[in-house]
Amino acid sequence: MIRQIVDKLRKQGLFLKLFLVTLVSIVTVSLLTLAITINNSEQLFMKTFSITNGKLLNQMKANLESYNNAVATGATKMAQNAAIRSYLSSGETESVALAMKIYQMTEAMKSIRSNLSAYDVSMMIVGKNGRTYSTDPWYWSVSADNLKHHSITKKTTDYPEQILYQLYFDSKNTANANEPMIVATKALFDQTTGNIYGTMYVAIRDHQFKTFYANFTSEGNDVVLLNEEGLIVSSNRSEWIGLWNKELLQEVVTDQGRKDNGEFADSMGNEVIMFSEYLPELDMYLVNQIDKKAVIGQMINAKAVTLTIMAIVAISLIIVFLITRKMTKSLRTLVEQMSNIPHSKFNNHVDITNSSYEVRELGNAFNFMLDSLQDYVEQLVETQKQQRHAELAALQMQINPHFLYNTLASIKFLVQQGNKEKAAGTINALISLLQNTVSDIHSTIPVRQELQTLEHYIYINHVRYGEKIRVNFFVEPESLSYHLPKLILQPFIENAFFHGFNLKEEGRILIMIAVEGDHLVCEIVDNGDGMDLDPTLPEQEQFPAPTRHRQLFSGIGIRNVDDRIKLMYGDHCGIHITSKRSEGTKIKVTLPLIQC
Repeated sequence: MIRQIVDKLRKQGLFLKLFLVTLVSIVTVSLLTLAITINNSEQLFMKTFSITNGKLLNQMKANLESYNNAVATGATKMAQNAAIRSYLSSGETESVALAMKIYQMTEAMKSIRSNLSAYDVSMMIVGKNGRTYSTDPWYWSVSADNLKHHSITKKTTDYPEQILYQLYFDSKNTANANEPMIVATKALFDQTTGNIYGTMYVAIRDHQFKTFYANFTSEGNDVVLLNEEGLIVSSNRSEWIGLWNKELLQEVVTDQGRKDNGEFADSMGNEVIMFSEYLPELDMYLVNQIDKKAVIGQMINAKAVTLTIMAIVAISLIIVFLITRKMTKSLRTLVEQMSNIPHSKFNNHVDITNSSYEVRELGNAFNFMLDSLQDYVEQLVETQKQQRHAELAALQMQINPHFLYNTLASIKFLVQQGNKEKAAGTINALISLLQNTVSDIHSTIPVRQELQTLEHYIYINHVRYGEKIRVNFFVEPESLSYHLPKLILQPFIENAFFHGFNLKEEGRILIMIAVEGDHLVCEIVDNGDGMDLDPTLPEQEQFPAPTRHRQLFSGIGIRNVDDRIKLMYGDHCGIHITSKRSEGTKIKVTLPLIQC
């Protein structure tokens, strides 16, 4: 069932392509138009949003500055109040006098606290003499002594003239466990001597501090209060409080330097639109970041866009289907007939009767092409046969006349010396070589006959040059009856004799023949000079190019032998060469199993 559907779709290929091209074009134009519209809308929205959000940011800034002004006023009155200074700096222990100091200090603190009555805060003072006072003791979970040695107090002492806003986590108050507090601290010191006699703490819990900006936040619209070290002191996203964000700090500082606002930035792994203001009184940055996806998502009605595109696609589908089906009907018929050509011969012409003008012209051209291909293939096959015969003949007929001349000269020398038996053996060996060379090039010979030819060739070389290079045969009996091309191994023996022992005076050549699976494998191994193979060259080009050296029998090169094998049996057969300098060379010849 599925196969039939696939075949049917394949036959409708032209129709499907025309349909898809038209459909993709329409959808592409629609999406491009939509993208341009959205982009223009984004730019317009950004301009409007920047103006609106700038006003909101100023309102948040005003709220924070108003709170800071109240804290600063309280700090100023506290520093100027003699009762508070006396309570925190004197060592008075007499009960009546001490009670009077406490009363005066308490009244002064209540008056100062009234300046901050609009805010749910707690005030605490801690003196160098160990005395403390808190307007709301329940507000703090930490003891005055621990607070005195806390890091926020140390930093306040380092900057006595500034009001510092620092993050403090109240981890012991069970009613507000782990809720952070923003603590405004100010060192109290004598203006004349500069000696610090106490520290002021104004604490406000995070959920109260958020009221300064919470009305201006929403989903995807977040506010962050960032100190100069990159610590998030407050945010409507509670999980961000207490995190370090150096990247956001760097982005904010850069934007402040450029006086830019409403720029795109990456924050917490999201692309956001960022607005920022520096609050010098708090020494912090007020950052408003809006998630770009959330903002753009509110601008675009995804459902309407989807329905519009689907409607365009549906209408396009109907129109293109009707038009292209009519256009391609006659072409499909022609294609179906053409598809049957690979299963038949070139003389199976297509039927173009009752077809349109265009299809008839295509059919006539196709039939003419079939006739031309038939003639061309017949000529090509005949030409390749002739070429192959010529190449094989040329490979086998490469006999060096100098080899004959020098061999006959050696025979003459043997006769003159009276060594008629050795001269006769040399003549018989030469005759055998010549018979195998000039005989039918298409024939193959058994392995045993090829071995006899090699023995004759080796015998001639030993007569001419001596027996310093010994040759041994190791032949599997099973392989003797298989056939191989004539003189296929002789070039490798010749190469070993005349190129393998230039540095060594004597050595050994091993000839091994065996059956391995479906192949006849012949190996020629010598322990001669060896060589370093070039990895950039094919194996058949590693040996020196053949020359018409006067000592050689044929001069047939290794590449010629490899080409001859591949011409006869295909690329799965051929030669493989391994060699190492000073250790020798191994040549492996792989042939098919042929038994006549």
